[in-house]
Amino acid sequence: MDIPRFGIPEKLADRMSMAEQHDYLRSRLTRRGVLRTSVATAAVAGAGLSTAGLAASPAQAAPTVPVRRSTTQVDGSLVAPFGRHLAYGADPRTQMRVSWQVPFAVRRPYIRIGLKPWALSRRIDAEVRHLTTPVLNGGKIAAAEQFYVHAGLDRLRPGTTYYYGVGHTGFDPADPGNLGTLGTFTTAPSHAESFTFTAFGDQGVSYHALGNDQLILGQNPAFHLHAGDICYADPSGSGRETDSYDARTWDQFLAQTETVAKTVPWMVTTGNHDMEAWYSPDGYGGQNARWSLPDNGPDPVRLPGVYSFTHGNVGVIALDANDVSYEIPANLGVSDGRQTRWLDRRLGELRARHDIDFLVVFFHHCAFSTTNSHASEGGVREAWVPLFEKHQVDLVINGHNHVYERTDAIKRNAVSRKVPIGERTDPTRDGIVYVTAGGAGKSLYNFPAPDSYEGHVQDQDSVKTYHWVKGGAKETETVEWSRVRYTGYSFLAVEVRAGRQARMRVSALAESGERIDHFEIARGR
Repeated sequence: MDIPRFGIPEKLADRMSMAEQHDYLRSRLTRRGVLRTSVATAAVAGAGLSTAGLAASPAQAAPTVPVRRSTTQVDGSLVAPFGRHLAYGADPRTQMRVSWQVPFAVRRPYIRIGLKPWALSRRIDAEVRHLTTPVLNGGKIAAAEQFYVHAGLDRLRPGTTYYYGVGHTGFDPADPGNLGTLGTFTTAPSHAESFTFTAFGDQGVSYHALGNDQLILGQNPAFHLHAGDICYADPSGSGRETDSYDARTWDQFLAQTETVAKTVPWMVTTGNHDMEAWYSPDGYGGQNARWSLPDNGPDPVRLPGVYSFTHGNVGVIALDANDVSYEIPANLGVSDGRQTRWLDRRLGELRARHDIDFLVVFFHHCAFSTTNSHASEGGVREAWVPLFEKHQVDLVINGHNHVYERTDAIKRNAVSRKVPIGERTDPTRDGIVYVTAGGAGKSLYNFPAPDSYEGHVQDQDSVKTYHWVKGGAKETETVEWSRVRYTGYSFLAVEVRAGRQARMRVSALAESGERIDHFEIARGR
């Protein structure tokens, strides 16, 4: 099972929570061998990934994280920003968060924005968050020093495209020679209109991941949802002595993702591979340094992957399933129930709004899946599925299992209505469709026989699988809800129509561009 242990001996890690792992690593800290970020920059260049200019976002840094403003400076003209990634603020109509990296500490970082590329008249100071990772466990945890920069943009115009450039003392994006580093973003509209968003989980760094990014860009999405296990700096998480952790993988990932994330808000949540014990007791110190996400969740510092936002007629909620996972209990109960209470309250608030037609929830661990590797998370089923049904959530998106799998409409853990490819479902009467979209780029999983299919094969009306229960045990079950399976690389594209006949058309696209599944969601009136 993929438990993040970061070089801690297996017998110890089996009994440790994330907080205990953090204390263990801190007590054995040595600063010897810490490398400057030039190593990270070399890793990015060695991967053949882009290091063009970028932009950043500010958010409150966790007090337990070694994030600080560095006193070491270099000539800014020698430092080019890279790894730009956008995120919405709490109000996507008027707020955008822009984030990027620099390979060394720089003086007075900032962002310029404007309505034309030659008129970047508004200049806003940015914040640097500094992460240091030392050599630990005989080199199994690699040394790195990283500088993440964030700028918060507020009071923007709804439905408006802005040009932006990021810089610092010695590097001005408005200089004629740097205009090629500019990016753009578009704020959410003030009123509902049709749009597309995309989603997947379990991406990592690979040619398949890069290929999916380019296909996503071709969908012209308003935003993208990443359901966790973002870059796999912890590649295996098995807790063996051969485990390693290399923070420089984040540099490669952000450079890879920049091609799309510099223009499309990249809305992430946390998976089990994103718990990094070195940085903070809850494992999310690295997340707080690298991302600036909406701060309207129950605890933006301790649960950075829990938040909500609205775009047009869709309300979106991001959750941290590590908090309720029986399979991987390192952070089980980390919120003391606050996340679940917030979810109930927030779903109720969004459902009561007359301008919101659809509710979409995304998180990492699958509520319903039949793979051989992780299958279904019983903790999610117990804590959250009843709330999804109570508030008639329209679509649930997960990762964790590196496949595509889609259910029929489900109520009370059973099929309420079959939804073949191309059919329409009404969540007000049929129940909820759950989609596993974990084929973003990491090595793929498989299913019990039969492997890939649409619908149930002849003479097979059910599938034998299992779900995780408290204590980390597997409980076998025979289910009928697995409607579509696909074991190739893929992602989701959701076309949203606004107006009197509001609907969501959900498609799964393979890395070849082929549409492997599609269905429609339309709520009854």
